[in-house]
Amino acid sequence: MNMEVTSVIAPPAPKSLDAMRLPLVMMRDILIKSMFRKNVTLVSEIAKTICLPVNVTQQLVDLARGQKLIEAMGNMHAGASHEMNYQLTDAGKARALDALSQSEYFGAMPVPLEVYAEQVKRQSIRNIQVTRDQLLAAMGHLILPKELIDYLGPAVGAGRSILMYGPPGNGKSSISNGIRDALGDKIYVPRAIEYSGQVITVYDPIVHSSAEEDVDDPNSLRRTSGRYDTRYVRCERPTVITGGELSLEMLDLVYNPVARTYQAPLQLKSTGGIFIVDDLGRQKEPPQAIVNRWIVPLEESRDILALQSGEKFEVPFDTLVIFSTNFHPNEIFDKAALRRIFFKIKIDGPSQEDFLKIFAMVARKRKMPLDEATLIHLLQNKYPTIDNIYANYQPIFLIDQMIAICEFEGIPYQMTPELMDRAWANMFVREEAIVH
Repeated sequence: MNMEVTSVIAPPAPKSLDAMRLPLVMMRDILIKSMFRKNVTLVSEIAKTICLPVNVTQQLVDLARGQKLIEAMGNMHAGASHEMNYQLTDAGKARALDALSQSEYFGAMPVPLEVYAEQVKRQSIRNIQVTRDQLLAAMGHLILPKELIDYLGPAVGAGRSILMYGPPGNGKSSISNGIRDALGDKIYVPRAIEYSGQVITVYDPIVHSSAEEDVDDPNSLRRTSGRYDTRYVRCERPTVITGGELSLEMLDLVYNPVARTYQAPLQLKSTGGIFIVDDLGRQKEPPQAIVNRWIVPLEESRDILALQSGEKFEVPFDTLVIFSTNFHPNEIFDKAALRRIFFKIKIDGPSQEDFLKIFAMVARKRKMPLDEATLIHLLQNKYPTIDNIYANYQPIFLIDQMIAICEFEGIPYQMTPELMDRAWANMFVREEAIVH
């Protein structure tokens, strides 16, 4: 099924230095630092390094030439392009070293924060229309209660915060990942943004999976280059997943004192996508404190970050936040916090019927033959000992345990009441006192 939802409007490529809305000195310094570090001499190579169109790069080179920081080497590059070679003058090298001592950043020219904010609106998570079919297709591998999609669909379509709660092992994480897969379209993530002369790197290959780039065919009449601003990377909508390791510091700007640049916090990297706080209640900070940190962003679609100097500034907050917890919401939140989470969805264990469907599906995948007598033994003798409470993880656990026993004993995969008893014994730890 084609999961493409909508076509996001791409950021237009800048047509001149004035259109860049960046300080000239900053752009010039990034140019000469990039030439110094990457040893590039052709305008086409320099343009690729700093991610600007060739004509805008040429304007920047001409500016630096006028300041005696770059000189033309007087010979055309041998090749079809007949390009002029450029190099840094001694003054240019000295300026590059001085600029590198102030900030090690070079390469892609940053996007001004206010320009990035315009692109965030063009590709907002709230612009997405997710249909029932898209959600079902993304979660087709899960056996879910029919009414769950009725609750999830409007929540995802609204692009607002979601709290999923319920007993452990029932697929809250898998559902979160299914929501991510249902989004389906591509957005543009800046390599770096600029605020108040500071560079904040945003694109992160760990968080952002870049889509395949269109490559120009020189024989084609339709050229694709220049279609959008290459300071951005075209990516799948990002997904950040955090668990018990999440701390409030991870939601602040990270300053690198060696490079003298900043790295965007996790929620800024997830702009236009999903931020999943898994296992809420297992972090070192209490859940109430974590949700309090999100109150302004969730209500006002803006976040507040701080530079090393203490100066605070606003960044767009355009993220579908999914909180997932094994605790009852009333145990970990006050009413004010719960009111601010837009959708609350309980993810319960499966019914006996759905449990058997999951069991059969897992057995088929694992090539484990089903045995009716063993299943009757499981349902009549084992589950009553835990009040017939079924969980989605149990079929995988029990079947994998039986497979491990069969492989150890050197017998074909099989399901017997005796093997099921051995598998069941590993699923729970018996309450007993350990004598030390």
